Amino acid sequence: MNLRSSVDIITEWDIVAARQLGRNEAKEVGFGTVDQARITTAISELARNIYLYAGKGNIEIKQIAEGNLKGLLVIASDKGPGIPDVRKVMEDGYTTSGGLGAGLPGVKRLMDEFKIDTVVGEGTTISATKWLR
Repeated sequence: MNLRSSVDIITEWDIVAARQLGRNEAKEVGFGTVDQARITTAISELARNIYLYAGKGNIEIKQIAEGNLKGLLVIASDKGPGIPDVRKVMEDGYTTSGGLGAGLPGVKRLMDEFKIDTVVGEGTTISATKWLR
């Protein structure tokens, strides 16, 4: 099983579209409503970061399987400015947008696996996985 869907993030409405796609994919995999909410919240945060900091990018959602495990892999990618200090953006409460500062640390807490690949001046790719319990 390796089904994928994606949404290009260009406008604020694309954040809503990415959330909806994530909810539908999570439902299809078999996640309950609580985990669906966790996944859509993580997608919303990742898409919002693309919109605010990179201007445009993509949210890709893949249904994945490893052995008996089924899950959802969310890949947020952009060709924006990159993240100069990953350690700093992973601090709770850190914000450059005047938001709540839940951001990427919140995404990490909501999902089971989380990885940031970033190159300043080239862009960022964040992968986050949620496994069905």
